[in-house]
Amino acid sequence: MKVTTTLQKFGLTENQTRVYLAALELGDARATDIAKLGGVNRQTTYEVLDALTAMGLVNYYHSRRVRRYIAEPPTRLEQILETRKREIAEVMPELKSLFGERGGHKPRVKYYRGIEEMKLLYEDTLTTSNKKLCAIFSVKDVIGAFDFEYLDDLWKRRIKQGIHLRVIRDRKRDMKDTWTETTEALRQIRYAPETFDLPMTMYLYDNKVVLFSTKHENFGMMIESKEFCDTQKALFEILWVASSTPKK
Repeated sequence: MKVTTTLQKFGLTENQTRVYLAALELGDARATDIAKLGGVNRQTTYEVLDALTAMGLVNYYHSRRVRRYIAEPPTRLEQILETRKREIAEVMPELKSLFGERGGHKPRVKYYRGIEEMKLLYEDTLTTSNKKLCAIFSVKDVIGAFDFEYLDDLWKRRIKQGIHLRVIRDRKRDMKDTWTETTEALRQIRYAPETFDLPMTMYLYDNKVVLFSTKHENFGMMIESKEFCDTQKALFEILWVASSTPKK
């Protein structure tokens, strides 16, 4: 039952889910009636109802010294999610600090194997905080490792998000009229000197260096390090100046 699975993903236990659904169905009932419909023993039902009341999903009142329970409207679940979202947003700066993103004091290296995992790396490039990407790659090797439709869709989403790309490409492995330099595409292109051989793909953004192999080695890597990324960005700028502009 999808609703049961979804409520458990929301954070309810199996017994809490059964009791809550029974309370919703009955509308106004004693704990014994809820226990019977939910298939949970009576003592456990009392404990679960107390927990659901604390969550704000169930309320109660007394009638002739008997406690009767009423489930809150299902929209209460959305309200709880919004509250949780606000609470997470409040502590997010501290969480990011612990994770090591602030100041880049805790370098991390993550390894990805296979196309599907490597696509996760490509998706991460769209999270750049300053809307800027620096990249080095050859078009033929990129298309050889990934399907063109996926890459083309990725580029379109990059443009839609207003992310500017500066890319140094390998002219020997380039493809004519593919992802050209245009203002609309938010793309600037330079071609590396002929002596350079660039089979791997590299992206630089925030404090991240993302690397993709060709299809022959089939792996990706993310290095999160401010010092390493700053070094690679400096080398990128040197190569950018030494590279040539596309022919008009």
